[in-house]
Formats: sequence, structure tokens, C-alpha cells
Amino acid sequence: MAQPKRKHSKARRNSRRANYGLTAPTLATCPRCHQLMKPHHVCPTCGHYDGKEIVEIKEI
Repeated sequence: MAQPKRKHSKARRNSRRANYGLTAPTLATCPRCHQLMKPHHVCPTCGHYDGKEIVEIKEI
């Protein structure tokens, strides 16, 4: 197997790993119940999407 001729520096290694960080999920506000939800998804609180009821949510 091929081996590197020279050692890579710590700066080079850390620069490569600079993009490994996590990002917070993007959230939108539901226009019906004003709860946070994923954009372009059915609202998990009220079950509506694009002004229509898609999923019936039952209260426990």
C-alpha cells in the first residue's frame, strides 16, 4: 500500500476537519398553530400542510 512521503501537518489535518461540525436544523413556524416544524413537512402538532388537514392528530 502506498505511504505518504512526508508527514501532513496538524494545520492541514485540522483544516480538513473544519467542515465536520453539526448545524442546527432549519425550523419554520406553522401558519395554523404557530408551533415550530420542519419546512415543507406536515406539522407534527396540528397535522396540516398547505392549509389542508393531511394527518388527523388525536389528543391523548
